[in-house]
Amino acid sequence: MAIQRDLVGKTSAPITHTYTWKDTVLYALGVGARAGELDFLFEMNGPKVLPTFAVVPSFHAMIAVIGQLGANPTMAVHGEQKVVLHRPLPPSGELKTVAEVKGIYDKGKGALALIEARTTDEKGEPLCDNTFSIFARGEGGFGGERGPEALKADPPEGKAPDFTVVEKTAPEQAILYRLSGDLNPLHISPQFAKMAGFDRPILHGLCTYGYAGRAFLAHACGNDPRRFKSFAARFAGVVFPGDTLTTEGWQVAPGQWVMRVKTQDDRVVLSNALAEAAT
Repeated sequence: MAIQRDLVGKTSAPITHTYTWKDTVLYALGVGARAGELDFLFEMNGPKVLPTFAVVPSFHAMIAVIGQLGANPTMAVHGEQKVVLHRPLPPSGELKTVAEVKGIYDKGKGALALIEARTTDEKGEPLCDNTFSIFARGEGGFGGERGPEALKADPPEGKAPDFTVVEKTAPEQAILYRLSGDLNPLHISPQFAKMAGFDRPILHGLCTYGYAGRAFLAHACGNDPRRFKSFAARFAGVVFPGDTLTTEGWQVAPGQWVMRVKTQDDRVVLSNALAEAAT
C-alpha cells in the first residue's frame, strides 16, 4: 500500500491519557534516574516530573497516525523528536492529545512524515507539544517535495563541553522503559530483534532521549522543570541495553545548548540536539 499523502493537514481524534505519580516515577526510572534524584522518585516530594515525560501522553497519538499512513510499520523509523513545554507537567492528570500530519516529503529512498501533537490538560489549556519525524523506508520516489532541511546543531569546533554526564544503562533498561507505553517487541524479544536485523533487542530511542533530557535538566536547568523549555534531537544510531551513554552539552548562547550523546565505543547515537532553558 502506498503512503497516504492525503493525510497532510488532517488531525486525529483526541486521544486521552490518564496517569498518576507512579507513572511519572516509573518513567524516571526507565530513563535512568538514581536514588540521588528523589524529587522525581518520591511522592512526598511532589514528585517533580521529568520534562521529557511529555513524550508519553503523545506516544499513542503518534502510533495512531503511523498506522493511518499506510506504510509498512516494520519499515518505519523514528527519525527526530522535539518537545516544547508550556509549563511543568503535573504529577497526575487526564490529558488529551491531537496529532496533525504537517507534511509528507519525498526523500528518494523513503518518505518522511512530519507529525505534530498538541497535548492539553483537563481544562483544555496547552501543556506540551511534540513533533515527530517518521521515515518510511521504501515509500519514496513519488515526486513530492523534499521538504525542509534538517536542523543543524553541531558542537562548537575545538570547544570542550560545558558539561559531560556518563551513565551506564542496565541490561534490563529497555524492559523497564517499555512499561511507559512503547511495547514494541523489538526492545524485549531476541527473536523479533533478529527478524529486524539485530543480534539482540535494542534500547528505545526515546529512552536515550530521556537520558539526555535528564542530563540537560540537571546541568543547564538546576533540576528545575520550570526552566526546561524545549529539546530537539535526531536519533543517529542504535543503543543496546547495557551500553554506556555519554551526554555532552555546549552552551552556544544564553539559554541555548547544543548536545550530543555517544556510546562507549564513541558512536554518536543522538545528534543535531538543541535544547532551550529559561535563563
